[in-house]
Amino acid sequence: MTVDLDWPGCRNVRDVGGLPTADGRVTREGVLIRADSLQYLTEAGVVAFRRAGVARILDLRGDGEVAAYPTPFTGTPLAVRQSLQDPADPDHGQPTIVEACIWMLDKRPELFAAAVKAIADEPEGAVVVHCHGGKDRTGMVVALALSVAGVPEDEIVADYYLTQSRLAGWLEEQLADEPDASKHPEMIEFRDTRAESIVAILRHLDAEYGGPEAYLRHGGLTENDLSNLKGRLVG
Repeated sequence: MTVDLDWPGCRNVRDVGGLPTADGRVTREGVLIRADSLQYLTEAGVVAFRRAGVARILDLRGDGEVAAYPTPFTGTPLAVRQSLQDPADPDHGQPTIVEACIWMLDKRPELFAAAVKAIADEPEGAVVVHCHGGKDRTGMVVALALSVAGVPEDEIVADYYLTQSRLAGWLEEQLADEPDASKHPEMIEFRDTRAESIVAILRHLDAEYGGPEAYLRHGGLTENDLSNLKGRLVG
């Protein structure tokens, strides 16, 4: 099972090592960490982060997000920018989180592949993947990587769903701060984390591309990239 990490200021940080694979092995600890935005780290959080042996930060946020909310590591050699949308792309305009995520996947497979390749290419140490809440963009990239590593779907879904409890208090705070109750359903739609969301996304990848690994090949990953990723995550 995954291990929650205590990085003060962040609410949703965990090492995805310890997950079983279909061939009886487990994912390695200290290799892939998923997180909400590191902009929230306190001084104590930065200390905890540095103790975790992080070799690379993969920031999935867009240019506007990074400019408005830099992290303590933005602009340093440790941080790699890998937005999952091209700046020229229009707003997705989709009514549900699943449709928005599928729109992103279909629109920019090469960017998702580049994010996964960045995990594969780091030779040692942990790679931290984060967006804003560590929920959807991070969830999709981590799900793709774990699928390649051979982690069964039920384990991937269970890991994705852990974010529900990690961010529940934050969602309550956001709803309490919005006096216009008519906006609450949309807020819940795009801020809640439901297991059925990642299931629907994975079914789309199966139906349209032949699965996560085939999708990543479609985005430009080579057999060597996929082999490197498996080696990093499982050994």
